[in-house]
Amino acid sequence: MKVSVIGLGYVGCVSAACLAQSEHEIIGVDVSQLKVEMINDGRSPIIEPGIGELLAAAKENKRLSASTDTVTAVKETDLSLVCVGTPSQPNGSLDLTYIRRACQQIGEALAVVDRYHVVVIRSTMLPGSIEGTVVPTLESASGKRAGKDFGIAINPEFLREGSSIYDFNHPPFTLIGADDERVAERVGQLYKQLDAPVITIGIKEAEMVKYTSNCFHALKVSFANEIGNLCKKLGADSHKVMEVFCQDTKLNISPAYFKPGFAFGGSCLPKDLRAINYKAKELDVEVPVLSSILPSNRQQVERTVEMVLGTGRKHIGILGLSFKSGTDDLRESPMVTLVETLIGKGLKLTIYDRDVQLARLVGANREYIEREIPHISSLLRRELDEVVDASEVVIIGKKEDEFRSLGNKLNNGRVFIDLVGMLKGYRHNGSYQGICW
Repeated sequence: MKVSVIGLGYVGCVSAACLAQSEHEIIGVDVSQLKVEMINDGRSPIIEPGIGELLAAAKENKRLSASTDTVTAVKETDLSLVCVGTPSQPNGSLDLTYIRRACQQIGEALAVVDRYHVVVIRSTMLPGSIEGTVVPTLESASGKRAGKDFGIAINPEFLREGSSIYDFNHPPFTLIGADDERVAERVGQLYKQLDAPVITIGIKEAEMVKYTSNCFHALKVSFANEIGNLCKKLGADSHKVMEVFCQDTKLNISPAYFKPGFAFGGSCLPKDLRAINYKAKELDVEVPVLSSILPSNRQQVERTVEMVLGTGRKHIGILGLSFKSGTDDLRESPMVTLVETLIGKGLKLTIYDRDVQLARLVGANREYIEREIPHISSLLRRELDEVVDASEVVIIGKKEDEFRSLGNKLNNGRVFIDLVGMLKGYRHNGSYQGICW
């Protein structure tokens, strides 16, 4: 395949050099005449271990050339990889000037190209950027329509400076954001030599995956540093602490807890966060990441309250009261907080939780409900249908198999607010709302 790589900065150079090692023929494009001359001489314009050798080999094999002429390069190729920068503006927003300029030039080429060309964005952009900037610019400049006359996709890069060549050739997956199977297949051909799964999802989702990854990496660094700062004050070896922490791949370093939904609760997480934040204050150590977790968690409760109030309805059914399935533990349950808030707003509630039947509660949980929330116990009902039938809005707060049957009751005039994804995917006419979806 003949590929034009628009932008010979870090990502563009690495992408061009690595793709040229396979059967692809690459034309690199950049506004810098110096970069173009270095590439054409088989020299690297960036500092990166191994990149010089790759570029020299690509030059020797006549698989890589460079130019300052975007229009001509696009005319001569089947696919364009856009790798230009998207720097920050002073207010933190993205500056898409280089993206617009590249798309304008690509569009001018598409205007006179008869064959189907695919435009692939490698640059990091916020969700909606392709829809709101890339496509309109390409269509305006070319006079053609995306999806009909040319293809559009996003192919985020996950390269670390210093190890980018290894990362390119050994990715955990190759991500393609495309809404057209023909486009996804064309982009996938670029990476068929790699031993890694190809994941194809929607364009907006692919745009967001890159941001999710980078934000989480930043969070990990800050989290580890805050733990380290506390360890130092406490006389503990922070590296040993994190070394052991990372050995738990069932919970700590795993997909566990990475499901968007309602707030966390229980007798451990809130209590331990409060304790570590209190200790940090005692030690005079600032922990902005750790101290922001509980307020962030509380916002999920507040967001749910806003969703309920937004329906304008008064009779609310609550399905699930304990903090998670398989337990009757009500301590620190965000569902209890939600119930008390809704009661305070003057709404009429009924509650069903088969794990929280007052007649069966014993010990600490019975004492807790009788001492702390006796008014809630009077709202408990023994049958699921009794709560659903009495409600205008039904809130699903726990994952229970018996709640799956409620998918048959969508579109019957009630509003279902799903906090755990039980009914996600069921067909509905707007009567279903998910908290994070």
